[in-house]
Amino acid sequence: MISRVKVAFLLCFAVAISLPLQAAELSRTQLKQTEQGEASAVSSTLSASELVRARSWDLSATEWQRYKELMQGLRGSISPSTISPIEVLGIHARDQAERERYAEVWAQSMREDVTRILAFQQAYDAAGKKLYPNEPLIDVSRLPSKAEKPSAFHTDDRLLFFARPECPACDLLLSKLLKRVDDTSGLDIYLIGFDSLDDAAVRDWASTHNIDPEWVRARQITLNHDGGALDKLTKGQGKVPYILRRRGQELLALRAWDL
Repeated sequence: MISRVKVAFLLCFAVAISLPLQAAELSRTQLKQTEQGEASAVSSTLSASELVRARSWDLSATEWQRYKELMQGLRGSISPSTISPIEVLGIHARDQAERERYAEVWAQSMREDVTRILAFQQAYDAAGKKLYPNEPLIDVSRLPSKAEKPSAFHTDDRLLFFARPECPACDLLLSKLLKRVDDTSGLDIYLIGFDSLDDAAVRDWASTHNIDPEWVRARQITLNHDGGALDKLTKGQGKVPYILRRRGQELLALRAWDL
């Protein structure tokens, strides 16, 4: 038989074990009641329409209240009016777990929305074919025609191009000018930086820049030493690369985007 001492010991041990369990259960109950009380208190501060909107986003009253408070601060002043409550709460998540939860909710919402959009688009396409089987969706002939940009050149224009060696910007503009040689009466190239007596250096420069000798012989392109011409024509304000269009007696500076 179990002695009275052992019985007493077992009873004390059982009580000692049950007390922490009862305390833990009581703590969880109190916490749940507190949270329910706080949620109830928050719900009472929200309007009926706000509660409906919160439910439409599957948010609790507490979450909706936090969203409202965030929108009254910096988030509301810098965000578009179309930002969703899920995005606001996710951006201002208080820990990684909360951030991931809102991210998953948003990803699921976007996936569902894309599915709805595609389904409606397919239904719309099918309806168009059913109602108007012999008509194109868009009558291209009724679209306004794109206005052509007026050319900066006339066939009797002459272009003056001022450049210097070892100038990437000059090389870029020259390549564009060479494509427009036939649109004008010709191109006069003035080179700065070569000795005025060194014609061979000018010819070498022309060769390395793919200037067809036939253009030079036909005077479609002329190769010249600058000799101060740019300063004279621009009153010292011209900087290479520089383009002038001569039309009759008129000179007009051109920009790169005019080419």
